[in-house]
Amino acid sequence: MQRRRFLGLTTAGVAAVAAAPGLTACSGGSGSGGDVTLKVVAADYGDSTDNSSRKYWDKLIRAFEAKHRGITVEVEVHSWTDVDRRVAEMVKSGKAPDIAQIGAYADFAAQGRLYRADEMLSIPTQAGFITSIAHAGEVGRVQYGVPFVASARLLFYNVKLFDQAGISSAPTSWDELKEAAVRLKASGVKIPYGLPLGPEECQAETMMWMLSGGGGYTDANGSYTIDSTENIETFEWLRDELVGAGLTGPASPARTNRQDTFDAFARGEVGMLNGHPTLMQQASGHGISYETAPLPGRRGKAQSTMGVADWVMAFKQNGHREEIGTFLDFLYSEKNVLDFVKEYDLLPVTTSAEQSMLDDRDYKRLWKFLDELESAEFYPADKTSWAEVSKLIKEKIGSTVTKGGDPASVLGQIQREADAMENAGP
Repeated sequence: MQRRRFLGLTTAGVAAVAAAPGLTACSGGSGSGGDVTLKVVAADYGDSTDNSSRKYWDKLIRAFEAKHRGITVEVEVHSWTDVDRRVAEMVKSGKAPDIAQIGAYADFAAQGRLYRADEMLSIPTQAGFITSIAHAGEVGRVQYGVPFVASARLLFYNVKLFDQAGISSAPTSWDELKEAAVRLKASGVKIPYGLPLGPEECQAETMMWMLSGGGGYTDANGSYTIDSTENIETFEWLRDELVGAGLTGPASPARTNRQDTFDAFARGEVGMLNGHPTLMQQASGHGISYETAPLPGRRGKAQSTMGVADWVMAFKQNGHREEIGTFLDFLYSEKNVLDFVKEYDLLPVTTSAEQSMLDDRDYKRLWKFLDELESAEFYPADKTSWAEVSKLIKEKIGSTVTKGGDPASVLGQIQREADAMENAGP
């Protein structure tokens, strides 16, 4: 499925581009006295026409236009492979959309192209976001990125393989994780622990391990700490205690992508791995009995896990601030939030939708993820340098755990280049 980053199934696919039918109906405009058309560009979270996000947006827009005469909404839905590039091209050519639902906002905010959240949203809408996620949309303590959907990560483990290896419970520390991996390997499991540090999304696996080791990409002040002592020791442990001990399977983690590992888990070949909610759907679809648990940490349960959010942002170019706000207030109603997250096993970004899920046993499978989301840490998406730093991590991090790998050297190089990008500014 085309669910990049936290959905992370493959990013292959053809862009699905279409315009929603424009039904004109009632609303207050922005003072121009005429009808307004909002142009929206959104990402596709589906993997086929049957579950394309296109269906969600079409239904949403029909309902919105029926209530707001004078505002027409046209939407393009693109694959995750194309959507960020497509929006960047539109902006560069002077044809920015009114609203974009994509993966990053910081560059556009730094260029002064975006409305602040408080310029668009009603007070109840802006106050209704889960605090930890809303803060992740800030640049200089001002919110420009409005969270769209979120996810958190947990440890997944194959119950049948654990039972066969005589493992009675999920590991809570690195030592217990290694012990479980040793027992899984002894019982014939092909991949005791799935460690995807290939280029698809290794920045996520990297962050999860950094957090579980007491480190992270940045400190409390937002400065990069990629080559911290904690992070170096984390990758030395992975190199020596998991990869070097033959506990991550026959393929090199440096060449193993997340989707490869997820597919192997769905085939019953992986004992345990870090995953997000959509893996539940994939595993269940292949008859895999699994359980989830908090990420193991260096000496006990990790203090936090990784959270991921995708973003909505609004461009100033067309001057449709008021109409954009009207549409976003509608988009973030509890019903519309729940309709989207239900379709893709994602987590909501508003407190009202979160509470609805916690009150409904139909969502019990997601409760553990919701619990972790409250204290989750997010990518440093507020940094204009993050996109390039993320590319560096994809290129280099896998080499830290290969035979003879040097985590201190690799992390130090990434740190120096990240600092140089920060000092260069936007």
